Amino acid sequence: MSTLSVPVSLEGIQTGDFLPPLELPPVSRLTLALYCGASGDHNPIHVDTDFARSAGQADVFAHGMLSMAWLGRLLTNWVPQTAVREFSVRFAAITQVGERIRCTGEVVDAFVVDGERRVRVNVQTANAAGVVKLQGEAVLALS
Repeated sequence: MSTLSVPVSLEGIQTGDFLPPLELPPVSRLTLALYCGASGDHNPIHVDTDFARSAGQADVFAHGMLSMAWLGRLLTNWVPQTAVREFSVRFAAITQVGERIRCTGEVVDAFVVDGERRVRVNVQTANAAGVVKLQGEAVLALS
């Protein structure tokens, strides 16, 4: 098993290879506010502490789709955006303000569809303690 580099081709890629991880700075309130504006998701549970507490949360927390966007960046740091054929996630745990998130990916299959070489990659986000926040899968076309 090895960590792969960019750009990639199917040649030499093996099941068990890892994408270069994406390490993010601690989740900040500013990041959440900026994501609200960029995404159009203005749910106050992500930016209004009083609202979050009234909903039973200790504080505001990150949008699940922000974490998915980070996984998208992990993938497109490795292949061009046009190479993404499938991408799905399952939300596993809330990402709290202040957490440092690490995005990782592992090649689990290599195959050909209609002459196009592809890999299936399992991806996830986790905090510094290793608690998984998002798990997913992507199919990527390789040159």
